[in-house]
Amino acid sequence: MKKTQTDPNIPIIYEDEHLLLIDKPAGLLSQEDHTGDADVLTLCKQYLNRSQNNNAFLGLIHRLDRPVSGLMLLAKNRNAAENLSKQIRDRTIQKTYWAVTSGSPPRNGVLTHRLHKDRDTNIVEVVTDNQQKGKQAELSFAKLEESDDLHLLSVHLQTGRPHQIRVQLSHEGYPIWGDYKYGQDQPDGRKMALRAVEIVFKHPQTSQHVHFELATPSEHPWSQFSIAHQ
Repeated sequence: MKKTQTDPNIPIIYEDEHLLLIDKPAGLLSQEDHTGDADVLTLCKQYLNRSQNNNAFLGLIHRLDRPVSGLMLLAKNRNAAENLSKQIRDRTIQKTYWAVTSGSPPRNGVLTHRLHKDRDTNIVEVVTDNQQKGKQAELSFAKLEESDDLHLLSVHLQTGRPHQIRVQLSHEGYPIWGDYKYGQDQPDGRKMALRAVEIVFKHPQTSQHVHFELATPSEHPWSQFSIAHQ
């Protein structure tokens, strides 16, 4: 598989003159922040600048939380960026996440909450409907498999709020394995078991539907589930 030849080295799932689709490693920022740590946008620009003219355009279409791995889509020109950003706004881009959780989630469900982000602490909380702050957040999920008190969920977002999957699942009593911020796990170096595994969208140039899927890592806890490695 082709990679960006950066540190960290990012796998490239698909690339053409309009798109760059990557498998974001867990622990990597989507874009630069106050920490100065490595981020997807900067590293992928470095990759493009080596193969094209310097100052190559690269547009961030959506973000993944730092601990989350998986499919992340970027645009290589302004027309593609505008087209894909409109698809995001119109909610016509379909994204599927897999999450390993504790607790006792039902076979399927729809969760609706109001979420408020404290920008000083970077923590998102569920707030009551009668509070002025907060934005509506909705997701649906289906349980794919159970193993040793852990559950593999397939999650679809109807809205795109910061930390949404992590906060909503934790609030309902099934936090994501390895989520130190919103779960009960104590930091011990494990990678959070939340991964963007599927994306469907219209190609910004051809308008054809394109569909990409990713496998899950072979490590624990993913390795406990047979469906994750079919």
